Amino acid sequence: MRAVLYVLSFLGLIALGFWAYRENYATQAALKEVEALQRQIVGLREALSVQRAEWAYLNRPDRLRDLTTANFDRLGLLPMEPSQFGTAAQVVYPRAKLPEISFSTDIQGTLAEPEEGL
Repeated sequence: MRAVLYVLSFLGLIALGFWAYRENYATQAALKEVEALQRQIVGLREALSVQRAEWAYLNRPDRLRDLTTANFDRLGLLPMEPSQFGTAAQVVYPRAKLPEISFSTDIQGTLAEPEEGL
Protein backbone atom coordinates (compact mmCIF):
# COMPACT_ATOMS: atom_id res chain seq x y z
CA MET A 1 0.00 0.00 0.00
CA ARG A 2 2.86 2.35 0.78
CA ALA A 3 4.42 1.74 -2.61
CA VAL A 4 1.22 2.81 -4.35
CA LEU A 5 1.07 5.95 -2.19
CA TYR A 6 4.73 6.73 -3.00
CA VAL A 7 4.15 6.23 -6.73
CA LEU A 8 1.02 8.41 -6.69
CA SER A 9 2.82 11.10 -4.70
CA PHE A 10 5.75 10.97 -7.13
CA LEU A 11 3.39 11.24 -10.15
CA GLY A 12 1.55 14.11 -8.46
CA LEU A 13 4.86 15.87 -7.83
CA ILE A 14 5.86 15.44 -11.49
CA ALA A 15 2.44 16.74 -12.64
CA LEU A 16 2.71 19.80 -10.38
CA GLY A 17 6.26 20.45 -11.60
CA PHE A 18 5.10 20.25 -15.21
CA TRP A 19 2.19 22.59 -14.45
CA ALA A 20 4.50 25.09 -12.70
CA TYR A 21 6.92 24.91 -15.65
CA ARG A 22 4.13 25.71 -18.15
CA GLU A 23 2.71 28.51 -15.98
CA ASN A 24 6.17 30.05 -15.63
CA TYR A 25 6.64 30.23 -19.40
CA ALA A 26 3.07 31.43 -19.96
CA THR A 27 3.66 34.21 -17.41
CA GLN A 28 6.94 35.20 -19.06
CA ALA A 29 5.21 35.32 -22.47
CA ALA A 30 2.42 37.49 -21.05
CA LEU A 31 4.97 39.85 -19.46
CA LYS A 32 6.85 40.15 -22.77
CA GLU A 33 3.56 40.93 -24.54
CA VAL A 34 2.73 43.60 -21.95
CA GLU A 35 6.17 45.17 -22.39
CA ALA A 36 5.76 45.18 -26.17
CA LEU A 37 2.34 46.82 -25.85
CA GLN A 38 3.73 49.42 -23.46
CA ARG A 39 6.55 50.22 -25.92
CA GLN A 40 3.98 50.52 -28.68
CA ILE A 41 1.84 52.86 -26.54
CA VAL A 42 4.88 55.02 -25.78
CA GLY A 43 5.72 55.19 -29.49
CA LEU A 44 2.16 56.14 -30.41
CA ARG A 45 2.06 58.84 -27.72
CA GLU A 46 5.34 60.29 -29.01
CA ALA A 47 3.99 60.26 -32.58
CA LEU A 48 0.80 61.96 -31.40
CA SER A 49 2.74 64.66 -29.57
CA VAL A 50 4.86 65.25 -32.70
CA GLN A 51 1.70 65.53 -34.81
CA ARG A 52 0.13 67.95 -32.33
CA ALA A 53 3.27 70.08 -32.37
CA GLU A 54 3.31 70.03 -36.17
CA TRP A 55 -0.37 70.97 -36.27
CA ALA A 56 0.25 73.88 -33.89
CA TYR A 57 3.24 74.97 -35.99
CA LEU A 58 1.29 74.86 -39.25
CA ASN A 59 -1.70 76.71 -37.77
CA ARG A 60 0.22 79.70 -36.46
CA PRO A 61 -1.86 82.86 -37.06
CA ASP A 62 1.00 84.73 -38.74
CA ARG A 63 1.67 81.82 -41.11
CA LEU A 64 -2.03 81.51 -42.01
CA ARG A 65 -2.22 85.28 -42.54
CA ASP A 66 0.77 85.14 -44.90
CA LEU A 67 -0.77 82.24 -46.80
CA THR A 68 -4.08 84.05 -47.23
CA THR A 69 -2.40 87.20 -48.49
CA ALA A 70 -0.24 85.18 -50.88
CA ASN A 71 -3.26 83.29 -52.24
CA PHE A 72 -5.83 86.09 -52.02
CA ASP A 73 -6.52 86.12 -55.77
CA ARG A 74 -7.21 82.39 -55.93
CA LEU A 75 -9.16 82.09 -52.68
CA GLY A 76 -11.04 85.38 -52.61
CA LEU A 77 -11.07 85.49 -48.82
CA LEU A 78 -12.12 88.61 -46.94
CA PRO A 79 -11.47 89.57 -43.33
CA MET A 80 -14.21 88.57 -40.91
CA GLU A 81 -16.47 91.31 -39.59
CA PRO A 82 -19.12 91.25 -36.86
CA SER A 83 -21.81 92.17 -39.38
CA GLN A 84 -21.28 88.80 -41.11
CA PHE A 85 -22.70 86.90 -38.16
CA GLY A 86 -26.40 86.54 -37.43
CA THR A 87 -28.46 85.77 -34.38
CA ALA A 88 -30.11 82.51 -33.44
CA ALA A 89 -33.53 84.04 -34.20
CA GLN A 90 -32.51 84.45 -37.85
CA VAL A 91 -31.87 80.74 -38.36
CA VAL A 92 -34.53 79.12 -40.51
CA TYR A 93 -35.27 75.60 -39.37
CA PRO A 94 -36.94 73.13 -41.74
CA ARG A 95 -40.59 72.45 -41.04
CA ALA A 96 -41.43 68.96 -39.94
CA LYS A 97 -43.26 67.14 -42.71
CA LEU A 98 -46.32 65.28 -41.45
CA PRO A 99 -46.82 61.81 -42.85
CA GLU A 100 -49.68 61.47 -45.29
CA ILE A 101 -52.70 59.48 -44.21
CA SER A 102 -52.94 56.45 -46.44
CA PHE A 103 -56.17 55.05 -45.02
CA SER A 104 -59.11 56.38 -43.08
CA THR A 105 -60.42 54.70 -39.97
CA ASP A 106 -63.21 55.43 -37.58
CA ILE A 107 -63.32 54.65 -33.91
CA GLN A 108 -65.59 51.74 -34.73
CA GLY A 109 -63.35 50.47 -37.51
CA THR A 110 -62.87 51.05 -41.24
CA LEU A 111 -65.31 53.38 -42.93
CA ALA A 112 -67.65 51.68 -45.34
CA GLU A 113 -67.96 52.77 -48.93
CA PRO A 114 -70.95 55.06 -49.50
CA GLU A 115 -73.95 53.30 -51.00
CA GLU A 116 -74.89 54.19 -54.52
CA GLY A 117 -78.38 55.43 -55.02
CA LEU A 118 -78.71 57.52 -51.91
